[in-house]
Amino acid sequence: MSRIVVLVGMMGAGKTTVGRSVASRLGVDFVDTDDLVETRAGKSVRDIFASDGEAAFRTLESQVLAESLKSPVDVVVAAAGGTVLSESNRAALREHADVVVWLDADVSALGERASRGAHRPLLDGDVEDRLMALDGERRVLYQSVADVRLDTTGKGIAEVVQEVVAALAKEHAS
Repeated sequence: MSRIVVLVGMMGAGKTTVGRSVASRLGVDFVDTDDLVETRAGKSVRDIFASDGEAAFRTLESQVLAESLKSPVDVVVAAAGGTVLSESNRAALREHADVVVWLDADVSALGERASRGAHRPLLDGDVEDRLMALDGERRVLYQSVADVRLDTTGKGIAEVVQEVVAALAKEHAS
């Protein structure tokens, strides 16, 4: 049976960067659900939102999450920031993920990191205001699925990767 680790959190929390490094350290596969959505749709997340709407994106997001959670091999999954909005996604995370790690950070840190990418249509306009609103909606949802919460504020990638690996070792031992 495969071991499935899922990273959740807001845009800019570091799920993709940290997840890729954690997977490399553990010698397992890495999957980013946003990348899978883009591959399946044949267009960027921003283009999916623009041409098909957020509901279409969320449907694809749920499909690729479900597939990722059925991986036949050990995998680290970076789940899209809004994955937790769906009750069925939250239930799937609780049922199929071995460990869900919530990468948390304060809104100003998220804003600085998230504004580097142009593929985040939900952040159009005032990035910090949008992140405050999204954080208000999602914080309790991340908490509801997380086995581990790590605050990434002010930390470098290597430090966060080390904390995730240590948390996984602790979770595996218990």
